[in-house]
Amino acid sequence: MPNDTLKVHRLLAKSKNFFRFFDRRGQENPFLQEAIALSHKIRYNKGLSEAYNELGTAKRNKSQYILAADYHERALRFAEEIRDDRLTAISLNNMGVDYRRRDMLQKAFEVHFRALKTAEKIKDVRNITIAINSIGNIQLSAGKYRDAIEEFTKSLRLEEESNNPLGVAINLGNLGYAYEGLGQLDKAIEYYNRSLAVNQQIDDLKGQAICYNCLGTAYQKKKNYPLAKEYMQKALVINDNDRVKDKIHLAESYLSIGRLLNEENKLEEGRGYIRQSIDLGLHWGFKSILQDAYKALGENFHKAGEYDSSINNTNISLLYKDSLLEEKSTTEFAQMQAMYDVHQKDNQIRLLQQEQDINQLRIRRNLALAIALAGFLFMLIVGGFFYIRHRNLQANRQTLQLELRSLRSQMNPHFIFNSLSSIHRYIWSNNQEEASDYLTKFSKLMRMILDNSQHTFIPLNRELDSLRLYLDLEALRCNNIFDYRIQVAENINDEEVLIPPMIIQPYVENAIWHGLVHRKEKKGRLDINVSLNGKVLEVMVTDNGIGRKMAMEIKEKKDRTHNSMGMKVTEGRIALIRKINNTKDANVEVHDLEDHGGQAAGTQVRIKLPAEFLF
Repeated sequence: MPNDTLKVHRLLAKSKNFFRFFDRRGQENPFLQEAIALSHKIRYNKGLSEAYNELGTAKRNKSQYILAADYHERALRFAEEIRDDRLTAISLNNMGVDYRRRDMLQKAFEVHFRALKTAEKIKDVRNITIAINSIGNIQLSAGKYRDAIEEFTKSLRLEEESNNPLGVAINLGNLGYAYEGLGQLDKAIEYYNRSLAVNQQIDDLKGQAICYNCLGTAYQKKKNYPLAKEYMQKALVINDNDRVKDKIHLAESYLSIGRLLNEENKLEEGRGYIRQSIDLGLHWGFKSILQDAYKALGENFHKAGEYDSSINNTNISLLYKDSLLEEKSTTEFAQMQAMYDVHQKDNQIRLLQQEQDINQLRIRRNLALAIALAGFLFMLIVGGFFYIRHRNLQANRQTLQLELRSLRSQMNPHFIFNSLSSIHRYIWSNNQEEASDYLTKFSKLMRMILDNSQHTFIPLNRELDSLRLYLDLEALRCNNIFDYRIQVAENINDEEVLIPPMIIQPYVENAIWHGLVHRKEKKGRLDINVSLNGKVLEVMVTDNGIGRKMAMEIKEKKDRTHNSMGMKVTEGRIALIRKINNTKDANVEVHDLEDHGGQAAGTQVRIKLPAEFLF
């Protein structure tokens, strides 16, 4: 499918490159036809919209406006089906030009207005400009010159902002037409000159010739015949240039000068220019030029008093007029016949596609049934395997959770024993008031611990509250030989993040009793930092105590047989959490800190746990 759409775009690109080659030979563009056929086959609506737009424009350039409108309407339908606003705006603008060429001004206005609104929605400046310029041309054709000026002024501003000199030249010329229609000839001449300057800047000979003819016509209306002829002669020179391939413009220049000379009563000289226009019309088959030229020649003879020649030439003009009308009717009939043939072919393609779709659906249905049956059998086997495996895993998980609950229950009497020991020391020292204060805080802490111990996980703020209470008790017990700070990262909502209860306390206790109490200089410092890195909760316990090595030496001197129950139980809990969650994120890392001289400067414990959340 992607390769097919790529092929469609390559065919469209070739179609544009070889457009003039096939157009000059009067042949259909095979690349365009192949792009349409392939797009129909793969149902690529974007390709169809672009191709039908190209085909419609090609027909319009041959004055086949009925066919052009039909193709552009198809392009619009496919663009709307895929909701492509850019292609929709392009198609609507193309349809508007088709209708305007057929003098269907109201319908042209409606589709250009739709194009304008669609282009404005997506800020498509190119199509906004085209729509506004086209609406201006409709107003110009309808004789609404002031409305036309308003639209052309908007279009001019957009072309200037887009740095499009050709568009600037066209809009300046259009403004000239509108002011000429209002009879403001000086204003019209001003705009024609500005348009001429831009056309000269971009070396557009066709644009220059149009401007010279417009200037000539404007000066003719002002009765400034010498200047009018001068500009018309300049247009004639350009149109006689080999770079201007369409000789109809040369015939128009001869005819314009002939009419000007008729008006000046320079009849013999005017007759010469008109006959040159007729010669070109006969040679190239320009029937519309021949109609106008014979009419002008008839008027020339009428002014000269040669009435027989005048009647003869007028009759020839009328014959060409009749021929053009008949040709127009024949062309329109041929276009309608071509439309009918194309619609018939489209219906055949649609029926074939429907039949193909039905066959594909049958094949897919049979294949789906076979796959479904095979899949059912496979899922039955796999489901049975995973059911047995899940049942075994559940049993293992329940066993691990029972072990974890057992370890957690061991944690509470261990902590209570240590705390009662502290109360005993306070009472022993005969400090009854502080003992009472200590006992009050201790009872509050006991309630919190008993509440928390009922749960596998508790909110982080409750764990930290109990930890603060514990640290306050230990600070009292140790005569405030250390300060502590608990810091929670800003990206943590401590009411939603969950943590196993009493998981931090043993490491804090260890930092106090094996590190900070043995400091001899300065006050101790204990930092507890909680952070969340992805799905891992990290708790950092940092002290500036004596370090593990010296603590071990002191421990060996005092009591070789004592082991830290709290640390062992907590390590066992973390190991079980790692097993239950099947993760490597649950672990504890201990680092010895050193100062610049390499002396022990404390200990840092990093506790890593899988992040759990309340919601």
